[in-house]
Amino acid sequence: MGTRLGTIHAPKHIYQFLTPIRLLPSATSLLSTLSNPLNITLLASHLLTAPAIWDHVRDLAECRDIFGAFYSATLQIANGHVHDRTQLSQEAWITAVVKGADDQSPRWRHLLLIGGLLLGIGKQDVSSQLRARLESALVLAANLAFDKIGVHKPVEGHCVVLALNYTFELLADHHRSQLDYDKLLPLLVDSAFFSVEGLEHGYWLGLIDSDIRQTDAKRLRWPGNSKTFGQVKQIQSRLMVKSLGPLARLVAHSIENVKDATLITATLDRVAEFARTLTLSWRQNKLSGIDTQEEAERFDAETLKTTLPVLWQILRMSFFAIVIVLRAALGRLLYDPFLSTNASAPFIAMQCLHTLRNLYFISTRLGQTSNSQYIFVNFTAIDVLSQYPQNVESFLRSTQPAEFGRIPQHPLERCLDLFFFNTAEHFTLVLSPEVNDQLLIAAALPYLSSGGSKNLLEMFEAGHSLILTVLAAPQSTELAKKYLPFYIGALLEGFPANLSSRQFRIAFKTVIRVTAPPSSLSESEPLLQSVLLDIVYDRAVKASPSLLPEARTDSEGPPLSEQAVLAMAIIDSLCFLDLPVLEEWLPLTAELVAQVKDSSMQRHCQARFWESLSSGEMDVERAALAVAWWTSRGGREMVLYGDEPPNEDEFMISGALPAESKL
Repeated sequence: MGTRLGTIHAPKHIYQFLTPIRLLPSATSLLSTLSNPLNITLLASHLLTAPAIWDHVRDLAECRDIFGAFYSATLQIANGHVHDRTQLSQEAWITAVVKGADDQSPRWRHLLLIGGLLLGIGKQDVSSQLRARLESALVLAANLAFDKIGVHKPVEGHCVVLALNYTFELLADHHRSQLDYDKLLPLLVDSAFFSVEGLEHGYWLGLIDSDIRQTDAKRLRWPGNSKTFGQVKQIQSRLMVKSLGPLARLVAHSIENVKDATLITATLDRVAEFARTLTLSWRQNKLSGIDTQEEAERFDAETLKTTLPVLWQILRMSFFAIVIVLRAALGRLLYDPFLSTNASAPFIAMQCLHTLRNLYFISTRLGQTSNSQYIFVNFTAIDVLSQYPQNVESFLRSTQPAEFGRIPQHPLERCLDLFFFNTAEHFTLVLSPEVNDQLLIAAALPYLSSGGSKNLLEMFEAGHSLILTVLAAPQSTELAKKYLPFYIGALLEGFPANLSSRQFRIAFKTVIRVTAPPSSLSESEPLLQSVLLDIVYDRAVKASPSLLPEARTDSEGPPLSEQAVLAMAIIDSLCFLDLPVLEEWLPLTAELVAQVKDSSMQRHCQARFWESLSSGEMDVERAALAVAWWTSRGGREMVLYGDEPPNEDEFMISGALPAESKL
């Protein structure tokens, strides 16, 4: 027989076990073994009202214990572990427990009870009516709780978020649609990013600086036993932070379903505020003053292996959560008639880009700029903002380098400059030549000079890429005349010290394309292509045949020498040459390939030469000229054999047999 509590004496007996120490085992055991539905309802009701419990609840972890009591009891009933001690069916037991969520307790506590039951039955094969009643009750309790949550007790709102986060995936679409997302969305954002149960504004990132010390070996040390690392570990263990991924998806779903679209712009403002605080706090931290490439030399072993990985794990989770929120907002913008207006769309796009900029020290550090969701957010925001040239200029001026004419010393400032370069190059077509000159080129010029620092390689490439996009814009003819001579000098000076072979080849090919017909520059400077090719040819003849350092080579191809890369750059440019210039440079390029002494590099250059002629890179007229040169004017022999005469035995009529054949 199950335990039976008398109606008169029940409160006394229940309060005896409802102490903080004995709560979980006693409550779970009794809930799953009582036989009388009235006693079960009474016990469930007291669990939600007992002062012995709720007077001691201060944080979300203690609320989760209550949730866990109902969850564990449901599992025991569902798994049949106590059927020999209670005669109630699972449905009758759940019905009795749900009746305990009465008017004696606030609605937000009801979610702990109903959510524990719903999570306990999970994907089990229970009656559809029972599951529907639980789901409906959960949604109703949540909607009623939104209006009753106490301002001075934030834990109440956090409990609502906790219960919904645990159970949302179990709700049917019909019941999900009944949630009041207009009230849920602000609560979710506050709990995740600003509450003491979540990421707490991000201020803690700057406080780490107080515990960073310099060792005798001039290395920085953030001890694992420091107070700030203990705080970071505590943040990592918080329920909201541990489930930040599902919580961000719930925020995204809320954004997609809110009725008041102004709540979306308010959410973006809050997320942008958090990202801005995170960046400012990181700037105050000595850890931010070390380049990623130098961490192994500048940090001690404990910092590298113990404390830093935990910190970057939290920052990585924060980054992904925010990107999920931004993706949902931009997805809503694409079809929402309010958000897509001229009064809203450009500002939403700018807010998203500002947020990505403030998170750039995380995304570049962790290599997440190629993440599919990040790419969607970045390019969608850029595409939307591109429709508003005035707002584009305003955004770029608000994110421009702090000081033109010099390279910042601090890694975070260089990181922000890198975001500016990588973003600004997408706007060159919609900006006036004056803005391109005074803002974009002026910002990139310091990064074109040579320095040879491995920490600046990506910055130099981004600077070159920005200059090239400006010069390639149709409205930049006068700028091309003004800057091309200087740029070519900087390009040749920067390779291979500050540019990879891939970037150099792209840059030179782009310059040749800018000077190709029918551009107005080719009309005013018809010999410019030939002059540029001559400069690179002379450089290639005298270039080193030794392998380039690994960081300067193209990761997609075999290791090459400086000489081979210069030859490949000319080959890449053949498809943009004017016909008379192409006819002149086909044999010259073949001669240059023949001068590459290393056989594997030479074969790679020969293969690229043939690919440029046969793969469709050239238009019909250029391809016809190239084929005639290859087949009838000795082009094949020049590319394959250079100055050495080919083996005469190789020239045979089609189908002929070699001399040593016995046939």
